[in-house]
Amino acid sequence: MPARTSCLQAVAVLLGCAVILAGCAATITKAPAGPAASPVAAGATPTFFDPIPAVPAPTVPSWFNVEMTDVNTGKQFKINDFPGKVILVDTMATWCPTCQGEMSQVQRLPALIGATSSSLIRISLDVDPNEDATILKKYAAKNKFDWYVAVAPIEVGRFLETNYDQQYLNPPLQPMLFIDKIGGVYGLPFGVKSAESIQKTIAQYLAQ
Repeated sequence: MPARTSCLQAVAVLLGCAVILAGCAATITKAPAGPAASPVAAGATPTFFDPIPAVPAPTVPSWFNVEMTDVNTGKQFKINDFPGKVILVDTMATWCPTCQGEMSQVQRLPALIGATSSSLIRISLDVDPNEDATILKKYAAKNKFDWYVAVAPIEVGRFLETNYDQQYLNPPLQPMLFIDKIGGVYGLPFGVKSAESIQKTIAQYLAQ
């Protein structure tokens, strides 16, 4: 009997340890919740992001010449239609909540930038192959996203993935880049970025 009791006690101890370890693992891997987890939380200090050059001018990437259709107006456009402008591009999908959060920050930029906002072109590209212009147009109208919003042509998606980073096709990571006035391409960090942070980062390029 004593030997059997000792075995049972040992098993109980092992099971208890397993439960504790499982709880610790769950605590470690659990994503943070609430406003503090977001870089756009109220009162957050705007961050300056040091842009990462992806394609320095005067190289002209092939995707600059690909025709896209703005779902808000039905008109075609391409990156090369905006010489002398700073072009901000984010990739997104309508089902992605962080995309909506990021686009809400992009929405604030003209008022935040002020007089030089005429030098900024905003473009949001839907990179989900299962979404079409009809879905995207309803989404843009519902959220009052009134800048250039388009379904990314397959060749644009492939170029971003192959030449910049494959995560540009992963909307929840909130990929974003901008193109300066002479065609240089710069990447921004993944994750939702505040309007203030974006404004601080691109201010010098708008002023050039």
